[in-house]
Amino acid sequence: MDEIAAPRRRPNARGRGEMLREEIVTTAMTMLDELADDEAMSLRAVARTIGIAATSVYLHFPDRDSLVVAVAQRCQEELVGVGDAADAAEQDPGHALRARMLAQVAWAQQHPGLYKVLHESSVHRRLGMPFKEVMVQRTVAAVQRCMDANLAPTDNPTTVAIDLRTAVNGMLAQRINEPDLPWPPAAEQLDRFLTKLVGLSYPGAPG
Repeated sequence: MDEIAAPRRRPNARGRGEMLREEIVTTAMTMLDELADDEAMSLRAVARTIGIAATSVYLHFPDRDSLVVAVAQRCQEELVGVGDAADAAEQDPGHALRARMLAQVAWAQQHPGLYKVLHESSVHRRLGMPFKEVMVQRTVAAVQRCMDANLAPTDNPTTVAIDLRTAVNGMLAQRINEPDLPWPPAAEQLDRFLTKLVGLSYPGAPG
């Protein structure tokens, strides 16, 4: 059966190509969140969803990998943004670190497909995503603030932050890939990580 084409979209006015690029990335984000697999998405499918010719997508993204990387970078920016906002809302460094991690956990739970692509995609394995380093840098700084405030034992903050991120990323990946396991509340699991890996005492307790 012939596939029904999407309605043809009106072209952007001259000089507004950046708006189309944004629409392509936004559409690809929605598709990848549903697919949870970068190899299941094609540039032609993105074009059909928007209602434009495939050649219009190729003007901005020469191949699928480049579009997947653009989506991953947008996801990373959102994760950093929600973490920064949650951190800034807390005065206590321990609560700030906990809030940062919880905000990122919540984003991943709302967008499991995108989180899976961000960390497990074939593009990530082939090309790497160096822009993800900012997440580690933010966590290192947050852990350092806990140590400076004597809320956590003095240690190498980079090592502690990487241990924490490894634990949280593993927790999220397992929850996404094996949703039927009897998972405890994510906040409780995070609190155990903060206590065991960072050395915070009762990180979820009110100040």
